[in-house]
Amino acid sequence: MEAWLALNEGKAGCEIKEGMLMKITKVRLGRISVPLRVPFKTALRQVNSVEDIIVEIHTDSGEVGFGEAPPTGVITGDTTGAIIGAFQDHISKTLVGRDVDDFEDITRAVQDCIVKNSSAKAAADMALWDLYGKKYGIPVYKMLGGARNKIITDITISVNPPEEMARDAVDAIRRGYDTLKVKVGIDPSLDVARLAAIRQAVGPEVRIRIDANQAWSPKQAVRLLNQMQDKGLDIELVEQPVKAHDYEGLKYVTERSYVPVLADEAVFSVEDALKIVQMQAADLINIKLMKCGGLTNALKIATLAEVCGVECMIGCMLEAKVSVNAAVHLACARKIITRVDLDGPVLCSEDPVEGGAVFNEKEITVSDAPGLGVTGIQGIRYLDD
Repeated sequence: MEAWLALNEGKAGCEIKEGMLMKITKVRLGRISVPLRVPFKTALRQVNSVEDIIVEIHTDSGEVGFGEAPPTGVITGDTTGAIIGAFQDHISKTLVGRDVDDFEDITRAVQDCIVKNSSAKAAADMALWDLYGKKYGIPVYKMLGGARNKIITDITISVNPPEEMARDAVDAIRRGYDTLKVKVGIDPSLDVARLAAIRQAVGPEVRIRIDANQAWSPKQAVRLLNQMQDKGLDIELVEQPVKAHDYEGLKYVTERSYVPVLADEAVFSVEDALKIVQMQAADLINIKLMKCGGLTNALKIATLAEVCGVECMIGCMLEAKVSVNAAVHLACARKIITRVDLDGPVLCSEDPVEGGAVFNEKEITVSDAPGLGVTGIQGIRYLDD
């Protein structure tokens, strides 16, 4: 950071005020509601709109850091009420009065002030990174490594009857996507037929990933995956085929399937990632900010994976652009993230977020504005109004 400051001192748009504090004065919470283009269906749930909590961390300098937390109770256990309660009873009290420059201590305090509640912690953590970047006039992705400024995402095909999924897949290809993430797991007896219909509809050049969302037993997963391979369906990877913490079951599938296995719900923490790597229970790791508690812990997982030679995917829950934008910064910063599943904003029918990354269907371009680049959010219903 010191070298960067020396190189950039005095540059336009870089207002670095040495010695000046940026103290947190208040934390404000609000709700946003963003309708989806079509219902989102997985083996765990069906959703028609994004209903998220927005976090604003205000400072005495006038800068505001933005964060977002989606209530995804079936995966993280975080409900709307739990997220609000975590802030009102613990996180906000931990933050107010602190100086953003005490970054190591303040991000650690967010993680330590309450157990679990990973989505609420993620919202606070990304807002702190936003403020830190804004104070020093640098985009977060450059602070973290700056490997690239554009990434390519896949798009999710919700689980439905085979013919409907095939139509959705063809529509996605027409929109320019070349990688599909196909949801499976509702009525596993149809899963092979679903994938066969999609492969026939889109042809051999399109990459197909599948996500079972914990729906299969280990033996069932091996049988279905091998059937898919025998039919020449050419599946790039399977995401979380078994229950979240069935590490032995995950390892069973990894050892017996020709399809590479991506650990998703099995990895909520750095410790979970270490266990997966030590057991060789999966071939890849899916990093999601809402599972691990934000950018700070996501960086640790990415570093662990890089040291161990395990490639990562960056993913998201069903989220609007504030939190997905933070994940974009991480993906653009670190080359160990070789696969991207950040389609949340393009699944929405509108975008209430001003600034941040630009989502042009599969192509995502990170913002070079300071911090995370978000400047405002339309339609927030503040809880203190």
